[in-house]
Amino acid sequence: MSLTLVSVLDYAGVATFAASGALVAAEKRQDVVTFLFFGAITGVGGGTLRDLLIGAPVFWVRDPGYSLVCLLMAVFVWLTHGRGLPRRALLWLDAVGLAVYAVVGAAKAHTLGLPSPVCVVMGVLTATFGGVVRDALGGVPSVLLNREVYISAAIAGSMAYLLAVALGAPSLWATGLGIAVGFGVRAGAILAGWHLPSFSPARTSDSDG
Repeated sequence: MSLTLVSVLDYAGVATFAASGALVAAEKRQDVVTFLFFGAITGVGGGTLRDLLIGAPVFWVRDPGYSLVCLLMAVFVWLTHGRGLPRRALLWLDAVGLAVYAVVGAAKAHTLGLPSPVCVVMGVLTATFGGVVRDALGGVPSVLLNREVYISAAIAGSMAYLLAVALGAPSLWATGLGIAVGFGVRAGAILAGWHLPSFSPARTSDSDG
């Protein structure tokens, strides 16, 4: 994947996650400074963790454009009182950001020559960490604790991208496939409630203990 394409996708992921963070601030009736903070921490949180773990320069520190995108998205949500992005848009914005960032994270790790399993982990962390911080700070139930498929969508998108690259697919096709797979799995979870089997503890008989 070219650096230009990575940058474009990075901006797209930052914008969608920043908007989802600002929407949480809107639901909590916070002030504009909190909007900006939620937009920024959600927009760049996952990518920051990724870069720190793989030893790469933190992307938004070297390029102020990312901070500007977070600012603009937060101000947009503030000025439109959240009406420009309906409440349910939070789920779909998060789904888009998840799919894009899963591929971006995996691709950035791949360009550094890291093993494929590590690339998948970086894709997952990039795609989910900002949302985790957003939910924790906003005092809302984390999407990770919802039985709907979420992390698995990021895994699927990252793996689809890496598999396509390994098979020699052009970077644009591999990127599109990874994003489509990640978003498709997450969309299925939102629309149809897809989920993996949950843990069921073993029953103990009355005679035990």
